[in-house]
Amino acid sequence: MSRVLAFLARPETRASVFHFTVFLPVSVSAVYFAIWLSGKDISPEQIGIINAAPVLVLLLINLFIGRLADRAKDWRTMILIMALIAGSVPIGLFFVDEFWGILLVWTLVAVSSGSIPPVVDAATVRMTTRNGSDFGTVRAWGTVGYVAGTALTGMAIVWWGAAAFVPLFVGLSLFRALLALQLPRFRAPASEVTVAQASPRAGALKEVLKPWFVLPLVAYALVNATHAVLSTLTALVWHNEGISEVTIGQLIAVAAGSEAVMMFIWRRVGARVSARHMILAAAIATIFRWTVMGLNPPVAVLFGLQTLHSVTYALGYFGLVHFIANWTSEDIAAEAQSFAFVLQQAMSVITLMTFGWLIAQFGVASFFAAAGLGVAALVCVVVSLRLMPAK
Repeated sequence: MSRVLAFLARPETRASVFHFTVFLPVSVSAVYFAIWLSGKDISPEQIGIINAAPVLVLLLINLFIGRLADRAKDWRTMILIMALIAGSVPIGLFFVDEFWGILLVWTLVAVSSGSIPPVVDAATVRMTTRNGSDFGTVRAWGTVGYVAGTALTGMAIVWWGAAAFVPLFVGLSLFRALLALQLPRFRAPASEVTVAQASPRAGALKEVLKPWFVLPLVAYALVNATHAVLSTLTALVWHNEGISEVTIGQLIAVAAGSEAVMMFIWRRVGARVSARHMILAAAIATIFRWTVMGLNPPVAVLFGLQTLHSVTYALGYFGLVHFIANWTSEDIAAEAQSFAFVLQQAMSVITLMTFGWLIAQFGVASFFAAAGLGVAALVCVVVSLRLMPAK
C-alpha cells in the first residue's frame, strides 16, 4: 500500500492524471460541435467564424498569459486559474441557441481552455527533464484521455442524440477543473541548479528570435493548422459524405490512439532524431495525408490515413517542444511555448476562416489546400536547417 501511495504522490503521476483531463472537452467538441452547430442552422461559414474567433483572442493574449505564468512562484498557479475558469464558463452553452450567443460563449470557453496546454506542457517538460523522467509518457495520457472522450461522445450521441452534447461537454470541463487541484509544483526549489540554468540558453525571448529559430515554429504552426481543420470542420465534411457519427468518432479515436502510441515510445525515437527533423517528418506526412484525403477515398483508407496523426501531431509537436526547450531557459519557459502557440493560433485563424468558405464551395476537394500547408512547412524546416544545422 505504501508503494501505491508513493507512486500516486509522485509529481509525474499527478501531472499524468491532469494531462488525462486536459483534452477531454476538446474531444467532445471535435466529434460533435460542428454537427451540433449545423443542427441549429448555423452555416459552414459561421461555423468557421465561431471556431476562429477564440483563436484570434488567444493570439492577442497568450504571450501575456505565458509571462504571468513564468513570473508566478510556480506554473501550477496559472494552470489552476485557467482550469477553474474553463470549468465554469461552458455552463452558458445551456442558454444560447443563435449565432451571436454561441459565438460569445464559445469564445470564452475556448480561450480559457486553450490557455492551459502551452503552460502545462512547458511546465511538464521542464519538470521531467530535471527529474530524468519521460515527458512523452506523461504527455501521452492527454491523448489517452482524448481517445476515451471521443469514444464516450460517440456512444452518448448514439444513446441520447444531440441533447447529450452540452451536458457532456460541461461535465468533462468541470472534471478537468477538479483534477487541476491536485497538480504538483513544477519548478525546481530555489536552491537547486537546473539544467537550463547550467546551460547557455536564452533568458529573454528576443535573444532567440532569429530566422533559424522562428522558421521551425512557423513550420509546425502550418502543420498544426491542418489539425485545426481536422478537429473542427472535417467531421462535418465526413457527415455530409454519409459517414455516421459513430464512424466519425472511431476515425478520430484512431488518430488519437496512434498519437498516444507514438508518445509512449517517443523516448526511443527522440534519442535518434533531431527536433527539427521530427518537424520535417510531420510536414512530409501532412502532405501525403491530406492529398489522399482530398481524393475522397473509402472509409477503410481514411482509417489508415488517421494513423499518420502519430507523425503529424505527436512526433511534430514533441519536436517543437524540445526544440524550444533546447534553446531557452526556465525563466522564459511558458513565454517561449506561448509564443509558438501564438504562431499556431495565428495560422489556425487564417486557415479556419478560409476553410469555412472552401468546404462550403468544394467539399472534400478543399483538403488539397491542407496538403499545400504541408509543403510550406517542409520549406521552412529545410531553410532553418541550412541556416543552423542540427546538432
